[in-house]
Amino acid sequence: MKNEHPSVRRRWQSFLGIAARRGFVAGSIVLVLALALLLFIDPLVNRFVKPKVSEAFAKAYPAYSMRVSDMDYSVLNNRFGIDGVDVRKVDGSFSGTMRRFSVGGIGWFHLLWGGELSPKDFADADIDAQEVKVNLSPSHYTAYCRTLHVSIPDSEVVAQSFNMQPKGNDEEFFAESNIRRTRYHLDVPYAKANGFASLEMAQGKGCRIRSVQIRDAVVDILLDKDKPYVESTPPLMPNEMFASIEEPLNVSHLTIINGELKYAERMRLGSVPGVITFDSVQASATGISNRGGREASVVIHAQGRFMKAGTMKVLMSIPVSTKEFSYEYSGSLSKMNADALNAFLEAGEQMRIKRGVLDEATFGITVVSGQASGTVRMVYRDLTFAVINKYTGSEKGIFDMASSIIANTFKFRRNNVPGKSGAMKIGQVKHSRQRDEYFMEFTWFALRSGVGNVIGF
Repeated sequence: MKNEHPSVRRRWQSFLGIAARRGFVAGSIVLVLALALLLFIDPLVNRFVKPKVSEAFAKAYPAYSMRVSDMDYSVLNNRFGIDGVDVRKVDGSFSGTMRRFSVGGIGWFHLLWGGELSPKDFADADIDAQEVKVNLSPSHYTAYCRTLHVSIPDSEVVAQSFNMQPKGNDEEFFAESNIRRTRYHLDVPYAKANGFASLEMAQGKGCRIRSVQIRDAVVDILLDKDKPYVESTPPLMPNEMFASIEEPLNVSHLTIINGELKYAERMRLGSVPGVITFDSVQASATGISNRGGREASVVIHAQGRFMKAGTMKVLMSIPVSTKEFSYEYSGSLSKMNADALNAFLEAGEQMRIKRGVLDEATFGITVVSGQASGTVRMVYRDLTFAVINKYTGSEKGIFDMASSIIANTFKFRRNNVPGKSGAMKIGQVKHSRQRDEYFMEFTWFALRSGVGNVIGF
């Protein structure tokens, strides 16, 4: 059959051809623009976004300067990357660097039209930083974190391989001062915070965290008693530390899993320090806050192996709102060989336990305005001491042997067991805080005073 409308068909085919060509041209343009955007996005970011970031930082923290290396941007992931960041305080008391820093989920396109960064732009952000290093110049300490991850929508912060320590070794650290100092080492392989209000903290509204978990942390403390203590501002106690924090702080729950604590005192330059250790520490703390009524307290439950010999359990309650240095703690110690204490006694007391078994011990101590009182109950048998030379550690000198005989015969209580009239003694705790004592040191010496009252030293 003959087609009656050839012109209509030709016009339709012509229209389709024109549309196809225009579509091809339009698609080619879009493709070229997309490729251009992908190829040249980094120069655009460094030209327009990088200055905005620097300006926002300078405006928010005028006491600091920040230098940012080249930035890159992933369109598919909406993620910025920075090759390096260097932050310094103008007065030179602080500096910090990051080898690699990236952040995703930021609403940033309005910056191209002259907009400003605001906290709401970070509501869906997640941040990753690598090899974060901070130098605290006045204290000569450095802090390092291998990886740090912050997720604002998940309210989560994860840090791995964090440590803090002096810049040099122990001798270099103590040589920097002519007065008594305490050295701290902190090593935390893994820490995680949940319920972290990141935006509130960025806006200066304080730090609020629901829970913190710390695993396998090691705390190493060394007090150098070789140098004199000079009257100055005494070390801050917990209540003073909380009061010194201006912004609100609230951590509902802190958990420590498999921690380790080492406290040591060095009496003389080059001498072996006296050491007290706790390992396999499991601890929890609630109510960590610098705000609250008179009854607000940090409550700590802890358990660990004491001197690798016995299990110690401790309950401690520290008021956070009082101006006085007051708190209370109680606990128990399981059966152990008494000579495990020689690691501390030989250096600190010039004594050595030859034999003896501690069957059990309990204690309850109350501190009011820096005055500790309470009781220590110890059940032990066959406790024998030797007096040693403080320089050589020998117990075989004539005077050392004579002192040991006198002490074991007339001074020390060799047995303290129930069941015999007059044989069981309850130790009385009596210790006043010295101006140079730190919290850990005071807590130990208060307990030690009750132990000494039982034994007789």
